[in-house]
Amino acid sequence: MASAARLDLDGYAIKPMTICMIGAGGFIGSHLCEKLMAETMHKVLAVDVYSDKIKHLLEPATHPWSDRIQFHRINIKHDSRLEGLIKMADLTINLAAICTPADYNTRPLDTIYSNFIDALPVVKYCSENNKRLIHFSTCEVYGKTIGSFLPKDSPLREDPTYYVLKEDASPCIFGSIEKQRWSYACAKQLIERLIYAEGAENDLEFTIVRPFNWIGPRMDFIPGIDGPSEGVPRVLACFSNNLLRHEPLKLVDGGQSQRTFVYIKDAIEAVLLMIDNPVRANGHIFNVGNPNNEVTVRQLAEMMTEVYAKVSGEPSLEVPTVDVSSKEFYGEGYDDSDKRIPDMTIINRQLGIALFSLSFLLCSFEVGVKF
Repeated sequence: MASAARLDLDGYAIKPMTICMIGAGGFIGSHLCEKLMAETMHKVLAVDVYSDKIKHLLEPATHPWSDRIQFHRINIKHDSRLEGLIKMADLTINLAAICTPADYNTRPLDTIYSNFIDALPVVKYCSENNKRLIHFSTCEVYGKTIGSFLPKDSPLREDPTYYVLKEDASPCIFGSIEKQRWSYACAKQLIERLIYAEGAENDLEFTIVRPFNWIGPRMDFIPGIDGPSEGVPRVLACFSNNLLRHEPLKLVDGGQSQRTFVYIKDAIEAVLLMIDNPVRANGHIFNVGNPNNEVTVRQLAEMMTEVYAKVSGEPSLEVPTVDVSSKEFYGEGYDDSDKRIPDMTIINRQLGIALFSLSFLLCSFEVGVKF
């Protein structure tokens, strides 16, 4: 149970607040709810259409935090109750999104509506009612790096200036319109621009979070086991599915894309600092990731194959991976970013977040089997 004597980064007592958390039943929301219940006295109005991932926090009613979390089954697309909940809260956190890469080019309309149109009322209600907003965006708003357009033999490709992504300096570079994979990133960027404009013109207090590949339990599903058989989850779940079924791991376009992963509980520490330190967090966009934990998707496959063999005691397949084209795996209109390495200068300066520590090899199989 949380102590009542929590202090912010400037030494002031943190007052309990009411938080309207939209998307509380998802991957990030469930971990953030756990953190808030265990370590703070904040109250959460948990808004979502599903509650499976936070059921352990809602039941039984004898939890010490039971009077601090309420679940509201609301679809924010068409429910007049949303504005009332935002008015009741001191802070709104919007996590609601379609954020599975397999959907971006196969369900572009749903993706755009979910990430832009459906978020408009949330921003509007916060602005009109003078309520603080923490909005979750994505590292995908950066698109492709400048370095990806340089000749492959150019020494500038090794210069961090051309691939490290900075909130206040890096351009947002997307593919052509026919590459509908960028529907997600474009929708997320446009809602960021709207929020920023509301701050500039109407004094909306906001913080925008750009997660860089957060991973952990409850993140995704294994097709046919705890999710639809025809679904295509994100990369760790795809690889876990292949391993559990004794199938070669599919490497899209050779698995050459590079990513920086961070464990969900490390990332949530940063979010809690944003919640508890509004003076330091308001008006900022924050990258949240681990720039020192970069791997190619091929290296990730090799790590997970090795860990699974050790944990299961089963030998690895003679041919553990197979290359597939992005068109074959995702369909027409898919495209991808080459590297995603966050610059952490702003969040380090404002909130004192040091580089996250994460032993990827140790946590990768835990992530794979506990979605």
